[in-house]
Amino acid sequence: MAVSPDNPLIAATAISSGWRDYLELTKPKVSLLIVFTAIVGMVLATPGMVPLNALLFGTLGIGLASGSAAAFNHILDQRIDMHMARTRHRPLPTGHMDQRHAIVFASTLGAASMLVLVLGVNTLTAALTFCSLIGYAVIYTQWLKRATPQNIVIGGAAGAAPPILGWAAVTNSIDPNALLLFLIVFTWTPPHFWALAIARRDEYAKVGIPMLPVTHGIPYTRLQILLYTILLVLVTLLPYLTGMSGFIYLFATIALNARFMYYALAMMSGSRPDLPMRTFKYSITYLMALFAALILDHYFLFKM
Repeated sequence: MAVSPDNPLIAATAISSGWRDYLELTKPKVSLLIVFTAIVGMVLATPGMVPLNALLFGTLGIGLASGSAAAFNHILDQRIDMHMARTRHRPLPTGHMDQRHAIVFASTLGAASMLVLVLGVNTLTAALTFCSLIGYAVIYTQWLKRATPQNIVIGGAAGAAPPILGWAAVTNSIDPNALLLFLIVFTWTPPHFWALAIARRDEYAKVGIPMLPVTHGIPYTRLQILLYTILLVLVTLLPYLTGMSGFIYLFATIALNARFMYYALAMMSGSRPDLPMRTFKYSITYLMALFAALILDHYFLFKM
C-alpha cells in the first residue's frame, strides 16, 4: 500500500494519531478524576439538583484547566519523561509532537478555561482554578518536584482543590464543608503517590527527582504511607461526625478504609514487590468510590 497523503486510510490514521497525542497531553484519566471530585463539590453544595449553569460551564471550565495544567506538566517534564519507562512513550519524548504545538495547546486550554469560568460561572471559581493550575503546572512541576522529598505533600494542595472549585461554582463562596472535601483529597495524595514512587524508585533516582523513596529509602516511605493512611481513615470519618453525610457514606468509608489499611500494613513487610503498584491502583478506586458514596448519601438524605 503506497504511503501517500492522497490515500484516505493513511490520512485518517495520521489525523487519528494527532488527536490521540493532544488527548494524551491532557492526562485524561487524571483529568476525569479531578472533574469528578469537582462535581461532587457541586452536588454537596446544594440540597437539590445542581444548577445547570454551574454544572455545565463549571465542569467544562475546570476540565479545560486540568487539561492545560497536565499539558504544561508534559512540557516541563519532557527531559525527565525521556528517561522513565512509564513516561517515555508520551507525545513529546517520542517526537510525535513538537514543543511549540504543545505550548500553544496548553495555553489555549488555559485561556479557554478562564473565559468559560469568568463568563459562565463566577470570578471566584475562575480565580481559584487559575491558582490551582499555576500551583500544579508551575510551582509543583517546575520547583517542588525537584526541590524537596515533600513535593507531593506540599504540591498536593493544587490537586486537592477541585471539590472547592465545584462548591464555589454553585455558591460563589468557600464553605467549611468544601474545605473538608479538600482535606480528604489532600490527605489521600501522599499514600497514593508514594506507593507509585516506591514502584518507580529507580527511575526517579535515575533522573534526579528527590522522591521520598529516593532520599529516605523504601522502609521509611512505607512507614509514612501507613501513617498517612491512618490519618486518612480519621479524616474520612469527619463528614459523618460533622453531620455532612449519613450512614451510607459511613458504611462505605469503613469498608474502603479497611482495604486501604490492609495494603498499607501489608507493604510494611516488604515481602511482595507487586504491592506498591496494587496499592497505587486501589487508591484511585478508593477515592472514586468514596466520593461516589458522598453523592449517594447526599441525595438519600435530601429525599428524607
